[in-house]
Amino acid sequence: MKTVLVAFDGSDSAERALARAADLTEAFRATLVVTSVAVVPIPQSGMEAALLATPAHLAAEAVDELALAETQLERARALLATRRIEVEFVPEVGAPAERIVELAETRQVDLIVVGTGEPGFLERLLQGSVSREVSRSTHRDVMIVH
Repeated sequence: MKTVLVAFDGSDSAERALARAADLTEAFRATLVVTSVAVVPIPQSGMEAALLATPAHLAAEAVDELALAETQLERARALLATRRIEVEFVPEVGAPAERIVELAETRQVDLIVVGTGEPGFLERLLQGSVSREVSRSTHRDVMIVH
């Protein structure tokens, strides 16, 4: 194992996933890639979609979300400060599962580590689970940390 990718969103399960990924990275003397994905919601239809899909609004949303992703990566950096591992921090913008899988492919990682917050029925129905979507969308090994 040479490269491990972990998705970090600041949640408790993401912190557990980060710790597990760091443990594996230390054990295998691998490189750890930590990503946080800025999600920019785009309204789907109607007048609200027309108003909120303006370039200025979308740009403002992207800036806010990217700042949040950078803050999350700073938190991950702090959590890893005492580890003696090679780490790269990569902010991404887009749909979380899609961006995680694409980054894993680009970096040719050996393992993707994601946390899961066990979403409720309504959350799963409306937006699904990032961890589930990642595991369905990649041919790389995935570790889901609860």
